Amino acid sequence: MGPDPSVTKQKIKAGTAKRIVPYTRPYRVSICLLLLMTVANAAIVVAVPILFKYLIDNGIAEHDSDVVVGIAVAVGGLAVLGALLGFGEAWYSARVSEGLVYELRTKVFDHVQRQPLAFFTRAQTGALVSQLNADVVGAQQALTSLLSTVVSAALTLLFVLITMFYLSWVITLISLVVLPFFILPGKVVGRLLQRLMRSQMEQNAEMGALMNERFNVTGALLTKLYGLPSRELRQFTKLA
Repeated sequence: MGPDPSVTKQKIKAGTAKRIVPYTRPYRVSICLLLLMTVANAAIVVAVPILFKYLIDNGIAEHDSDVVVGIAVAVGGLAVLGALLGFGEAWYSARVSEGLVYELRTKVFDHVQRQPLAFFTRAQTGALVSQLNADVVGAQQALTSLLSTVVSAALTLLFVLITMFYLSWVITLISLVVLPFFILPGKVVGRLLQRLMRSQMEQNAEMGALMNERFNVTGALLTKLYGLPSRELRQFTKLA
């Protein structure tokens, strides 16, 4: 009952990224704005702890109320700015992702419609429907939420390392020494999740194909005449 090796061992074909890029061209401005907001949010993540350091060292420790008030106002302003940037990220991410879903679905639908009749005698209806639904949404998430998450994490890591070197290079070097112990398990789990996701999408397509074939008039008629309910149930149960 484990994942099918023929599915989980597959790799992304060369040239896939080049085929995806043209779909993002109409959204270049939105993607650039999304990335700029991500950079600003990563900078805010680092700026707030530094302000707290100056608040403690130069304000509270020195009993300087002007510094305390000034830094408190700055931190509050950064919090408001971070909230606005978060709203902007969500807005542009949704704008790009929904536009990509629309483009991909219409392109796939048009491509499938133009296939010869022989194609439909070989293809599984459920698999085609799954590609128009689940697979397209997966591509949408990869180009929007995943992109912004990866960029945000990378920039936050870079800014934090620069700040840590500025504050204490010794502690930073110690942190870098233990960093591989966190990265290696993440890479192993990431590969496993990738294989499981691919297997999940394939099995959902097979289950959708089975349901589409059995629940239309022709399929139901054939099942009633020549099939066995127990055998159909066993086949569906295996996929489910």
